Amino acid sequence: MDINLFSPFKIKDLEIKNRIVLPPMCQYSADHGRVNSWHETHYKTRAIGQTGLIIMEAACVSKDSGITERDLGLYEDSQVEPLKKLALQVKALGSVIGIQINHAGRKSNLDGITPKGPCNSRFSNDYKAPIALNKEEIANIVKDFGSAAKRAELAGLDLIEIHGAHGYLISSFLSPLSNTREDEYGKDRALFLKEVLEEVRSQAKNITIGLRISAYDYNDKGNKPEDFLTYLKPIKEKLDFLDVSTGGVSEEPIKTYDGYQIEPARFLKEKLGLITFGGGLVTNAKFANRLVKNGLIDAVYIGRHMLLDPYFPIKAANTLGVNIDIPSQYDRGLI
Repeated sequence: MDINLFSPFKIKDLEIKNRIVLPPMCQYSADHGRVNSWHETHYKTRAIGQTGLIIMEAACVSKDSGITERDLGLYEDSQVEPLKKLALQVKALGSVIGIQINHAGRKSNLDGITPKGPCNSRFSNDYKAPIALNKEEIANIVKDFGSAAKRAELAGLDLIEIHGAHGYLISSFLSPLSNTREDEYGKDRALFLKEVLEEVRSQAKNITIGLRISAYDYNDKGNKPEDFLTYLKPIKEKLDFLDVSTGGVSEEPIKTYDGYQIEPARFLKEKLGLITFGGGLVTNAKFANRLVKNGLIDAVYIGRHMLLDPYFPIKAANTLGVNIDIPSQYDRGLI
């Protein structure tokens, strides 16, 4: 079968019309964790632009776990109804929609809150010094992830992505650069992730669940893609997809280029056999098409580029000579 960027694919029973993914891109525009008119405009526009899968920005799992005061949240029942309304609108436009759930950990910038992490080392001098979590606090956070996942399911979202990347709490437990604990959470740095995933699965039984990771720490003492084989092989049956990013655990310089995160995604897709998303400054339709056509990844995430070009999928189809259904109101734009 000839697969291209506009071939539909399935994650479990979830059918997605093309291989273009909008990854979580924080908008820092929420009111008390709730979606508002900005989010409605932002996500519906990308659905009109024919994005196959939209993963909404990181929603904090507790009031004290956000990156900023303006993060989306899934820690109160009052946040469910406006999210449900938005999910229905996006799905009516033909896109699949999910949300990322997150605890910012030591990278939290909330006012009046001392951040928490696996240890008491700070991310950088520009961030507050965190306090190391005790086991009771860890157990409570695990429950917070489960409660957030249940609210996401109640909101009618199609999938949940657990944020295990970019130096936030789960990511910081996974990395040897930020986790030097001597207890079981240090001896098995994936233990916290395993507990979160099990709790999310138990609370949200009928929703697709995936994970975003930072496959490279860009530090000789940090994680590399091979390390994630150890972390993920024991739990891969509990994951429906894998979203591969890199960096963010420490302030290491990153040499970026078009598709710079594709190789770790390809490697992990091959070794784990999971449906895998990859990307990293992908802005060219023909390049994106080759990545999928050659089987390197299952879908391409396009983030920053689609902040300013929400109609990239329509333009990409036009470039590739692929006929797709678009809103009839926009037919005259195809030249």
